[in-house]
Amino acid sequence: MFLHSLASAVPRHSFTQRECWEAFQDAPRTLALKESSRGLLQKILLGNSGIERRHFCLSSPRDVFSRDAGSLNHEFERNAPVLSCQALTAALGKAGQRPADVDALFIATCTGYLCPGLSSHVAEKSGLRRDAFLQDLAGLGCGAALPTLRSASHFLAAHPAATVAVIAVEVCSAAFFMDDDPGVLISLCLFGDGASASIWSAQAPSHGPAYRALDFRTAHYPEERELIRFVNDGGKLRNKLHRSVPGLAAKAVGALHRSSPEDPGRILAHPGGRDVIEAIERELACPPLTESREVLRDFGNLSSPSVMLALEKHLEGEQPADRIWLTAFGAGFSCHSARLVRH
Repeated sequence: MFLHSLASAVPRHSFTQRECWEAFQDAPRTLALKESSRGLLQKILLGNSGIERRHFCLSSPRDVFSRDAGSLNHEFERNAPVLSCQALTAALGKAGQRPADVDALFIATCTGYLCPGLSSHVAEKSGLRRDAFLQDLAGLGCGAALPTLRSASHFLAAHPAATVAVIAVEVCSAAFFMDDDPGVLISLCLFGDGASASIWSAQAPSHGPAYRALDFRTAHYPEERELIRFVNDGGKLRNKLHRSVPGLAAKAVGALHRSSPEDPGRILAHPGGRDVIEAIERELACPPLTESREVLRDFGNLSSPSVMLALEKHLEGEQPADRIWLTAFGAGFSCHSARLVRH
């Protein structure tokens, strides 16, 4: 399948890591932490995390700690469709298409739950046809964008005349949690909110570079599931994040990289965090993952949309590569990859 356009959206509220610390430091939940836990928060937010700024749907990051589980999920229900529609509208505009041209919509998210799914809300708000095929993918974590693209490619194989929209969206602030678990605290310092939308078809675009997506690959490590996942804690989503995840991610990415039948070209990885990026660079002995670092710097870890923002940044650069290798990973533990080849 061929990429026709790619666009992203983030909330208008943004905060530096220092501003996050200033909002967190005297919140009642923070004051209830152990002194060592407060020190860890301060060290990450004021240290060299590779993150300068994050975007949140809430007007103050402090507000999230006064919300109950129902209120947090309401923030997801209210904001995820808005971010999705903003990204989708921009992607359709870049492709010179209208909502009525979309035959199928695939959406991935893991930071909230809706039934009917998020795709129903986005289809309504963006004006998709009533007969558009809607598909929601949940529970895939930070790696979700690539298996969602893979599902879209299967739809296009069965319907070669179709136009497909693919969205990855996360309201990570609706899943913020605070306790003395170091993994929980690290998560609180990494994640931000945002969405990415892309438009695809089985035919190459009539103008501009034509990138074809192919060679989708996935590896599952269920024995490592407890190292990185969401758990339900009092109705709230609580992120488990073990300190071994950067090394695990790097080894999984390396295994997929070595299984690629050809030289993958430019590597664009999900920017899970500074330590993750550094571990992948060491494992692959590759040039610096510049786009991944820039996305992490400007937005933090957006979970599933992150790798697509790295792709968007690369394609908007001066000399996009003819061959691009995308990789993303997360809960499961799972790791995914795909190649983009310019035709």
